[in-house]
Amino acid sequence: MILYYVRHGDPTYRPDALTPLGHRQAEAVGRRIAQHGIDRIYSSTSTRAYQTALPLSEILKKEIVQMDWCHEKHAYRDMLVVDEEGRRMWSMDYMPIRRIFASKECRMLTDKWYEHPGLAQWRDQFKAGVERVDKHVDEWMLELGYEHDREAGLYRVLRNNPDRIALFAHAGFGRLFLSSLLDISYSELSQRTDMSHTGVTVVEFAECEGVCIPRMLTYSNDAHIYSEHLPTHYNYRVHI
Repeated sequence: MILYYVRHGDPTYRPDALTPLGHRQAEAVGRRIAQHGIDRIYSSTSTRAYQTALPLSEILKKEIVQMDWCHEKHAYRDMLVVDEEGRRMWSMDYMPIRRIFASKECRMLTDKWYEHPGLAQWRDQFKAGVERVDKHVDEWMLELGYEHDREAGLYRVLRNNPDRIALFAHAGFGRLFLSSLLDISYSELSQRTDMSHTGVTVVEFAECEGVCIPRMLTYSNDAHIYSEHLPTHYNYRVHI
């Protein structure tokens, strides 16, 4: 099995929708990954994710299966902090927490990163968020034929699955999702990576002796943005 994880296109958040540029990005990424023969299309229940999946759905004449657990609002609730000035933000963007995530002490806690003493006031909230995503990831992967053994850091292959699957969702949720899927600490992944609009992350599930250790082949790749001559601003910040 090969999983294509795609972040939504350039959005407006109120209302939840794609901008004109976001629609062009969605069309570009749809044309790109349609060439790979996608067998199933999933999206979060957010409008911006669903609209990003639509061009691929229309090209391949395949329905979009929406999964509410992938909606960013749940991940944001789980990982929300309020700073000293009352501003609400992702924990991964709050500098005091970023420093903790980057520390050796936190890195050594691996998947129990939320047990760091500096995160005590948010520990239960963060832990509940991680466990929620872990539960849904494991249930979804089981439906796809893979039983997650988190202690061993691998999947037991219950049935061969040759499908290519696309999931359209979000950046904030995506880092929780990928950390769970790949058994990589969220504290590490959230600090060392970012996702561009319609960036494509490809994960291969190759079986060997009845087990699978998934491998990320590319992360937030935006080649379609260049091939379609669309603006190359990276998340509103810089040209790359």
